[in-house]
Amino acid sequence: MKILNIINEKLNEIEKKENVKILHCVESGSRAWGFASPDSDYDVRFIYLRPKNDYLHLDKMRDVIEWQLDETLDINGWDLQKALRLLHNSNPTLFEWNSSPIVYRTTDEWKNVSAIINKYFIKKSVLYHYLSTAKRNYREHLEANVVPLKKYFYVLRPILACKWIMDRGTPPPMQFKTLMDCYLDDSLKNSVNTLLDLKMNSPEIGTGKRIDEINEYIELNIEKIEGILKASPDDNKHDWDELNLLFLNMFKTVF
Repeated sequence: MKILNIINEKLNEIEKKENVKILHCVESGSRAWGFASPDSDYDVRFIYLRPKNDYLHLDKMRDVIEWQLDETLDINGWDLQKALRLLHNSNPTLFEWNSSPIVYRTTDEWKNVSAIINKYFIKKSVLYHYLSTAKRNYREHLEANVVPLKKYFYVLRPILACKWIMDRGTPPPMQFKTLMDCYLDDSLKNSVNTLLDLKMNSPEIGTGKRIDEINEYIELNIEKIEGILKASPDDNKHDWDELNLLFLNMFKTVF
């Protein structure tokens, strides 16, 4: 059975057994970023809504569904209420799921969310997220003499996402190639393209000697981004009214 059929069957199974409606479902990992290996798993992420009465219980429900994790599929989702609360705080994951190039399922109700989602983009908050991701992966994986080469993508992508945000003030695209074409220094593109080809065409890219020119680029840009962030004013948050109304209106059409 084709993987798309399998994923669709899993989503139908979740809706039936959990009594939920899946509003939006996407690929969120390396396949969506555009640098999947031949054996990469499928990181399936979804937003769901329960019947209205389920939200009126005094005992709190779980707001995540963790459905499957194996060598092929990693499937889990967030309750819409959780998602909108995180959106109010400009959680970067919501912007990524909204802009994923691989959409397994979506609805008109999600289009209503998508239409307002960028209003809740808080530039400084999202910059801190991507910078922190880059710093953590660099510190944990790329400072030794021999490094796991695939981790370069997990540092370069958030750095390039920061460059996009600082330049355009909007959520960055998920695909690494788009970010690289726009913001990676031309002097590094051959080296990074060689790594990209290796990762996408071999089951496991493995380890190799640290690539000093890329490390220098990473260190320089982390320092630059930190300096810009320290000097940047805080962004203002929106109020809750529009999100509250959006959430309540969902029940008019979904259930």
